[in-house]
Amino acid sequence: MAVGDREWLLGLGMAVEDRGRLWGPGMIAGDRERERGGPGTGPGVSPGGSGRAQPPPGAARPRDIPPLYESWSGSNLNINDVLGNYSLTLIDALDTLAVMGNSSEFQKAVKLVIDTVSFDKDSTVQVFEATIRVLGSLLSAHIIITDSKQPFGDMTIKDYDNELLHLAHDLAVRLLPAFENTKTGIPYPRVNLKKGVPPDSHNETCTAGAGSLLVEFGILSRLLGDSTFEWVARRAVKALWSLRSNNTGLLGNVVNIQTGHWVGKQSGLGAGSDSFYEYLLKSYILFGEKEDLEMFNAAYQNIQNHLRRGREACNEGEGDPPLYVNVNMYTGQLMNTWIDSLQAFFPGLQVLIGDVEDAICLHAFYYAIWKRYGALPERYNWQLQAPDVPFYPLRPELVESTYLLYQATKNPFYLHVGMDILQSLEKYTKAKCGYATLHHVVEKTKEDRMESFFLSETCKYLYLLFDEENPVHKSGNKFMFTTEGHIVSVDERFRNSLWEDILPGEEESSQKSKPTELKAANFSSNCNRVPDERRYLLPLKSNYMRQIDRMVGLI
Repeated sequence: MAVGDREWLLGLGMAVEDRGRLWGPGMIAGDRERERGGPGTGPGVSPGGSGRAQPPPGAARPRDIPPLYESWSGSNLNINDVLGNYSLTLIDALDTLAVMGNSSEFQKAVKLVIDTVSFDKDSTVQVFEATIRVLGSLLSAHIIITDSKQPFGDMTIKDYDNELLHLAHDLAVRLLPAFENTKTGIPYPRVNLKKGVPPDSHNETCTAGAGSLLVEFGILSRLLGDSTFEWVARRAVKALWSLRSNNTGLLGNVVNIQTGHWVGKQSGLGAGSDSFYEYLLKSYILFGEKEDLEMFNAAYQNIQNHLRRGREACNEGEGDPPLYVNVNMYTGQLMNTWIDSLQAFFPGLQVLIGDVEDAICLHAFYYAIWKRYGALPERYNWQLQAPDVPFYPLRPELVESTYLLYQATKNPFYLHVGMDILQSLEKYTKAKCGYATLHHVVEKTKEDRMESFFLSETCKYLYLLFDEENPVHKSGNKFMFTTEGHIVSVDERFRNSLWEDILPGEEESSQKSKPTELKAANFSSNCNRVPDERRYLLPLKSNYMRQIDRMVGLI
């Protein structure tokens, strides 16, 4: 990795010469954004709708269900109950500092969290966002501090007494009321950190928001030796899984937590659904529960059968490029002609299961959209070849898939993709004190907003893409990234629980499998189909690359 590249990436909010800037005004999300309205202000968002329809209240979240606007007037909706007023950006960026090897700033940031952060606040927060951004980061940083085998340098904290673990435990306890008083076991989408579930709380939540808590809750349970947290998260996953269609095996994207009725019947890989599938696989990788892999394999089979369109193979044959569309969960019929930027995570997930060829094609489609606009619009209509929702909040999904594809193939093409993304960020999103959400990818107008996942994910994956010598790649340790990009070591202590993981009325199913036995069902291809001679050629044949470019209006 060139020195200039390393210094540039450090400059993404973490410049060595201006270290105080990361924690300076405008970077710690919370106080300033609260001035725009109290928690839950603004209309909800319906992932199942088309165009700019308003979604059901309680289902909205910036990652899985983007805030859609009736008009693009500059207002930010559904943002305050993400921020939480607990130094979100500071916490979310902790392990990014460690991955970059910046021990002094990591130690300073951890001490600042210990000294200043409290969850004893009258704040209403989204359960999922608090889990993946805050709980996940606290656990990742705690593991880094306490693991003598971690390879990132001296990350020890003098007189550290498990304070981050205690904070994580305190936060998780405050989130537990979301799982109470629901007839299905699927949690409420929001809780007040002091008062529990708000009395006016809605009974609708999205699949990803309710079904993607198992990694963080499971880690916490296994660190504490307390099954409570993993138990409620696993119960929610199984409840959602039991509601899948008998006809297609697909799940919808918005469900009523009391009745189990699907309010949003759209099945896709993006908003409202994405990390549910991701965590089925990652829970298996981390905890070794065979049932998680079985659910993932069945889900992946159904995705291939009902969501995938286009030719059978990525790099051979005739027909349209492979694409995963949004369908009705009961019939498999096409519901709309848009995809959203969150779906760009899926090639990375396919890499983890060895379906590299299909990942190459889907990644190329998203990269073509990026080349056209210098960013990914939140929703892109592939039939109209135009954005349906034109903002870009610095999302990491395309970078994540680029990084994982490079690790799988070592094809220099993905370094070029990364440099293209990096230069676009520098050109279009750089602001005086950080990097700004693009309000409109065509007009390149900015919003006064930098999501915490920019530091926890986008910057981290870009840094790792170019840093070949990073300990993540060279130490021999096995790591997994959460859906928020927090790094977790894969080791035996997370694969052994001190309790019988049995839900009421179920037979015991605690069979374990070793990590090396991961063998997901790949239905279109597998990594063995990428021949060595293609390593320094374009990963996608030039005629297919041009086909995708035409599909998005580049040529």
